[in-house]
Amino acid sequence: MIFIVVKYDVKPDSVDEFPEAVRAFTEATRAEPGNLFFEWSKSLENPNEYVLVEAFTDEGAEPHVKSDHFAAGLEAMRPHLASTPKIISRKIDGEGWDEMGELKID
Repeated sequence: MIFIVVKYDVKPDSVDEFPEAVRAFTEATRAEPGNLFFEWSKSLENPNEYVLVEAFTDEGAEPHVKSDHFAAGLEAMRPHLASTPKIISRKIDGEGWDEMGELKID
């Protein structure tokens, strides 16, 4: 699978409206056949940072970045960003989330 983490530095005056700005992009991406997950979080340390954790099948990543909703999503978020997002994108073994062996809960 293709595993991606992106950190977005959002302008302070856009922090509250950012989730709505990316809603259509998020919904369209989650509906893609090659999408495994697409999850937004807000940083606990930086009040202006959103983190996106996403994964695609090996075949699903390229259609995602070539889609109309990907281009529209980038343009929708652009006015809300304070700087260029930081990304880690890697092909890894697996098909989704596994249980954490070091912290089993019965």
